[in-house]
Amino acid sequence: MKIHVIETGLFKLDGGAMFGVVPKKIWNKLVPADENNLCTWSMRSLLVETGDRKILIDCGMGNKQDEKFMSHYEPHGIQLMDSLQQKGFSRSDITDVFLTHLHFDHCGGAVERDNNGALIPAFPNAKYWSNKAHWQWATEPNDREKASFLPENLQPLQHHGVLHFLEEGEPLAENFSTIWVKGHTEAMMLPVLQHEEKTLVYMADLLPSYAHIPLPYIMGYDVRPLITLEEKTDFLRTAVEQNYYLVFEHDAVHECCNVQETPRGIRPKDFFQVEAL
Repeated sequence: MKIHVIETGLFKLDGGAMFGVVPKKIWNKLVPADENNLCTWSMRSLLVETGDRKILIDCGMGNKQDEKFMSHYEPHGIQLMDSLQQKGFSRSDITDVFLTHLHFDHCGGAVERDNNGALIPAFPNAKYWSNKAHWQWATEPNDREKASFLPENLQPLQHHGVLHFLEEGEPLAENFSTIWVKGHTEAMMLPVLQHEEKTLVYMADLLPSYAHIPLPYIMGYDVRPLITLEEKTDFLRTAVEQNYYLVFEHDAVHECCNVQETPRGIRPKDFFQVEAL
């Protein structure tokens, strides 16, 4: 197995929403906000080469939304396809796109507009992976999450026949399993990669950044924050015991860390570049 970091750009989200009940006086020291209370976040994907498959894990927000939509999030930095090209890959090389969940900043790059404006899958040779529970949740959204589940990111995958569903406990590939959680949104899937005798877990929105490791640091976006608290507690305990390497999708500075017990609870131990592991 080979693992490549694929950056799909940076964007901005409200710091208060990202840290929930934690006061700005505390979180602003960890992830400083601008004059509009917006913090800068990454949209970091991974490309996993295993056997004859090239699996892209999440794919950023893409670039097909209108100017008004983009103005809310101020996306900037490298684009998905440019990042792939820098690593020596093209869109046609991708065999699988694994979507941890279907919020726009995780799956928007899965669909693009062709020269005629039609919505098509961005990776012509790929199967796209979600699960039935989350797909139903995303396509029949509650009012709280409706703004994050965009039909233009979802319907084309079904229309073009490229959508596939995993069952809980079913591996996607050799050394590629998943952990399912439901605090942030229903049936979000965290990839677990066995690589070079190490276990890497792609944290998606259970732990968006290293700053979210302390237990009360839970996003205001989460639909079931007390469930998230339980899931974080259980996961972090296991991460210490098993020396997991946590890969952060949204941390603009730190790609990865392991964790340790401290007098203040579980905290980062050492930080790593994913491709150096």
